[in-house]
Amino acid sequence: MRDTKENILAAALRLFAKNGYEAVSVSEIAGELGITKGALYKHYASKRDIFDHIVARMEQMDAQRAQSYELPEGTRDEMEEAYRGASIKQLIAFSCAQFRYWTEEDFPAAFRRLLTLEQYRSEEMGRLYQQYLVSGPLGYVTDLLSAWDMPDPQEKAIELYAPMFFFYSLYDEAGSRVTAALEEHIHRLCAKWERADAR
Repeated sequence: MRDTKENILAAALRLFAKNGYEAVSVSEIAGELGITKGALYKHYASKRDIFDHIVARMEQMDAQRAQSYELPEGTRDEMEEAYRGASIKQLIAFSCAQFRYWTEEDFPAAFRRLLTLEQYRSEEMGRLYQQYLVSGPLGYVTDLLSAWDMPDPQEKAIELYAPMFFFYSLYDEAGSRVTAALEEHIHRLCAKWERADAR
């Protein structure tokens, strides 16, 4: 039963990422798995229900990833001490892992492509695109750097995150060849910050 539910989510997300959310029907999702619509409806009430479960899965995965790198999951206002206690090494490791997560892992990579495709077609998709791929991560890095009392934290966050965002697009065309270049950028930039902070 659980495998069927998981397979439906994965198949639906693959189709959404390729064709767009509105263009995909429940019949197509069922057909992709070789099951009937009735069999699909035993697990999910509608296409919207499937999408809501995809988003819930992404939220769960995000929280687990932050925990595994011992970075704060909440806002800076909620977790000021945890923000102050994080380190540049944790930020480097997390940033490199996040790039691989959004490019190499099937579920998040498909979710990224879906949001990229749909961001201008729906306000909701646009908000999710910002939350997961633009203003959300940029704001998070800004808050971390600000908690460390770094000068110009937003400028530094842009310096770190803008290339990551750009490299997502490059990855879709060039594949893993760009990963090493992005990781080199992250290490070089953070080393520069550490040297400046030591002065």
